[in-house]
Amino acid sequence: MKARIVQTLAVCLAAASQAVPAAEQDPTASRNLAASCFTCHGTDGNSAGGVPPSIAGRDRGELVQILKDFKAGKRPATIMHQQAKGYTDEQLELIAAYFARQKTAPARAPSKAGS
Repeated sequence: MKARIVQTLAVCLAAASQAVPAAEQDPTASRNLAASCFTCHGTDGNSAGGVPPSIAGRDRGELVQILKDFKAGKRPATIMHQQAKGYTDEQLELIAAYFARQKTAPARAPSKAGS
C-alpha cells in the first residue's frame, strides 16, 4: 500500500513538472499583466520624455532583477515598490519578458494636457 502511494505521488509530481503554467499558455498574459505599467512607461515601454525611464528592449534578466529589487524595497522609488509588491515573481518575469520583446524607439515628447 505504501509503495503504491509513493508511486502515485511520483507520477503526479512528474506530470506537474511537465505542465506549462497557464500564464505561459496565454500569449496575451504578459501584455495583460504589463498593462498597469503603460501609464508611466508607455504601452510599448517607450516612455514620453524618458521619465520614467524607457524599458523597451532592455535585457529580460535585468528587468526581472530590477522588479524584484523594487518588490524587496532594495531599490529607491516613489511608487514602484507598491506596484511590484502586487505581483508574484512569476508574474514579474512575464512582465519583464513583455517589455524585453518591445522595440526601442526615439524619445517622444510628453503629450500636452488639453491638446
